[in-house]
Amino acid sequence: MDNEMQPQTGFLSLAEELLFYILSFLPYRDILRCTSVCRTLRQTYLSSSELQYIVEISGQQLLAIPNTDNNIPISKRLQLLRDKAHAWFKVDIHSFETVSITRAPLSRENIVAGGHFCLWNTHEDTAMIFPILPKPSQQSIQRNWLPGTLCSVPHSYNLDVFMDPAQNLIAVAYVVHRKTVYINLGALDGDGVHPQAAGERLFLLDDSENHPETTNAKLKGFGRHIALSRRLDDENWTSSDKVWQLQIWDWKYSTTSSSILSGAVPNRSGAAIDFCFLGNNRLLVITDSLNLYSIENMSQMPELLACFLMPIPLMLRCLSPIDDIGYSSQPYMQAQATMCISDPTHRLICLTALSTRAGLFFSTQVFIISTRIFFDLNEMVAATPIPWQHWGPSNTRIFRHPFHFKIHINGNRVLQALPVGTRNSQFMLHLMDFSPLAVTNRRGLGRVVKEPSTTYISAGGFGESLTTSLPYVQVLFSDRKFDCADSELEDMWIDKERIYVLNADVERAMFDGDPNFLTSPIDTLEVIDV
Repeated sequence: MDNEMQPQTGFLSLAEELLFYILSFLPYRDILRCTSVCRTLRQTYLSSSELQYIVEISGQQLLAIPNTDNNIPISKRLQLLRDKAHAWFKVDIHSFETVSITRAPLSRENIVAGGHFCLWNTHEDTAMIFPILPKPSQQSIQRNWLPGTLCSVPHSYNLDVFMDPAQNLIAVAYVVHRKTVYINLGALDGDGVHPQAAGERLFLLDDSENHPETTNAKLKGFGRHIALSRRLDDENWTSSDKVWQLQIWDWKYSTTSSSILSGAVPNRSGAAIDFCFLGNNRLLVITDSLNLYSIENMSQMPELLACFLMPIPLMLRCLSPIDDIGYSSQPYMQAQATMCISDPTHRLICLTALSTRAGLFFSTQVFIISTRIFFDLNEMVAATPIPWQHWGPSNTRIFRHPFHFKIHINGNRVLQALPVGTRNSQFMLHLMDFSPLAVTNRRGLGRVVKEPSTTYISAGGFGESLTTSLPYVQVLFSDRKFDCADSELEDMWIDKERIYVLNADVERAMFDGDPNFLTSPIDTLEVIDV
């Protein structure tokens, strides 16, 4: 039979609906590759809002929340995603609302989470939480804890407090008689045990007859997990014997846990190690290296998946983001308009290390790391530590900034406050977006940075120049300078919808007629909507 008379039964002859169905199973990068080399597939892509939505949400490194936007057409969801991404590159930082905050001087345990301002005053052992300009659909919590009300156990001392408005949870870690440590679980909006908790109190597993003293502790939570890291000191130990311990609980399932990690505390460090959750099943423990563990099975010790070596020994701290991962399933506080959350396998973490000169801090070294490196693992990777050269340069950007600069991170966006000039009397905001579609979404705004950059890092007499190349788009909001003459930029945060800038009223706190600083300054929280 003549070839021209044969029926066309190739892939491209399929109905457009079938082409769409097949393409929808591909990763978004493969969809773009196919549509860039074939005119027919390109037309299928352009005529399908569903395919474009898959590419947009994956390219922004987000996950769709099921059963929350069924009434919104897919074309509308696609446009909302694109418009919101573009809005971040043209934020009007001259348009903001101000919230006044009255708090005790020297209070520094402040966070913004779930649309709330949370504070724990370690000196007075007080705490408060209140909503920040809440939207009508938002469930809000407002409460103050007076001294002695966070934990009423006799002879106890509070080590750390963790608040999670998305789950209506407050956890208080405390030590009794300076030896035995517990964690109480309660509801933010009322007294008593949290309704989803396995019990009122989490117990630490410690079989030693003489409990070592806990001198430093950090409490963090994520979804069903709560973890406490602490430094253990014993008067009979030498400095090299001091250890850190990290214990993890599934607080909704059990009040006890055998999921424990421990190790030696570096002699130069006066603190415990740091850690962060990477989604619901992985934990990153940060020492001189980055140690990745699986915490999927809480009935056993965490499984070491990989060890990522840093280029030189550094005392690293992990900047806690405002997490939205996993909150979509929480009934207490779910914004009805939320269509997507950050993808834990494709987001950013921020590690910082202080650089010293003549015993004084003079700069901060910042590592912005893509979490994809912690999920693209082969089966044998745990056997041998991974050198920095094999994982760091292409998955990281390193910056070096003045000691007092501020930074916060959410999803794939990083917000920095950088000094203007050398006198540090003013600062301006600087936004970076590391998502793959940032270049497309910027619509001509911002500057694309793909070329490698080299930064010198140093610590403890060691130093090395490192070249990193994780691409991003940056926007410098230089049209507004923040004056530090009468107030001090104390902190700032970025979430999916807003930028928050906390200014401390330094002058009033120091010179309001009270040499003992007993006045409560009225600080200001600027809220910038995007």
